[in-house]
Amino acid sequence: MYGNNPDRLVSAARTDEESSFELKLRPRLLREFIGQSKAKQQLEIALQAARARGEALDHVLLFGPPGLGKTTLASILAHELEVGFQQTSGPALQIQGDLTAILTNVRERQVLFLDEIHRLQPVLEEKLYTALEDYKLDIIIGQGPGARTHVMDIKPFTFVAATTRPGLLSSPLRSRFGILLRLEYYTDDELRFVVERSAEVLGVPIDADGAAEIAMRSRGTPRIANRLLRRVRDYAQVRGTGAIDRATAMGALQLLEVDAHGFDELDRRLLLTIIEKYDGGPVGLNTLAASLAEEQDALEEVYEPFLIQIGFLDRTPRGRVATRLAYEHFGLLQARKAQPGLFS
Repeated sequence: MYGNNPDRLVSAARTDEESSFELKLRPRLLREFIGQSKAKQQLEIALQAARARGEALDHVLLFGPPGLGKTTLASILAHELEVGFQQTSGPALQIQGDLTAILTNVRERQVLFLDEIHRLQPVLEEKLYTALEDYKLDIIIGQGPGARTHVMDIKPFTFVAATTRPGLLSSPLRSRFGILLRLEYYTDDELRFVVERSAEVLGVPIDADGAAEIAMRSRGTPRIANRLLRRVRDYAQVRGTGAIDRATAMGALQLLEVDAHGFDELDRRLLLTIIEKYDGGPVGLNTLAASLAEEQDALEEVYEPFLIQIGFLDRTPRGRVATRLAYEHFGLLQARKAQPGLFS
């Protein structure tokens, strides 16, 4: 599959290791899930009501930036309901037969999780409408003038969908969901609990200060917190005592070039490109992606949301603009103020 390319073999091994790691750290019950208190309260009520009635849970749409626990919450719903769990994604479904096979084999009250639903093909999206609303599936038998439509009943199930770009979903599709939940970035305190729990699962000694240092640099995202924890653990084993304290965490994160705001190399390049090359903006997304040699989707879905959330970047009708905080972070505010009419 990978031929003799050692880099691809290493990459595949790391991907498998990270997937195994994430599965190990995922909580199985709603009470074990850290953060997202508003979403948890709504889900807890809906779960109790569905269990009391013996019915399938209403369909759920989870949206928000990547790495906040959408997949984890979907699996938790299945565990709480004590039903089966099946996972797929929008890009993985290419033809109608793929979706038909999944829906016709769905079990009673099962949780079917579809990640990246905004990338589902329109023809497949339309096929979902009757399946979600009436638990019926239209199947076309034959071709040409002799083709006929057969309506097949499917068992009541719970459809959980996740997306980082809810604005790309059509109104008819959104209306099929009874529960719509936005997941928010985590606070530093919530992330500290995440880091401490993950360290306990991994058997890595860590003190409160070490966990807080990792949490502060995790961009409000549990997935990043767990990734940084793995790298700090490696650093502690090789260059320390094996335990993680603040000094060890700071040494590891400095080596990784992750600063106090959680910015990595691309974050800094993105902001400095806007500031230095485009005079602070505005600059269009296409131009910015070309300048950085990065994909537009990666910038828009992964990097920009956090920078906007903490006030370092603005999206305007004319393009992206670096804010006063960005200039302060790089020590460039005085030079910027020297130019008349700016930040006034």
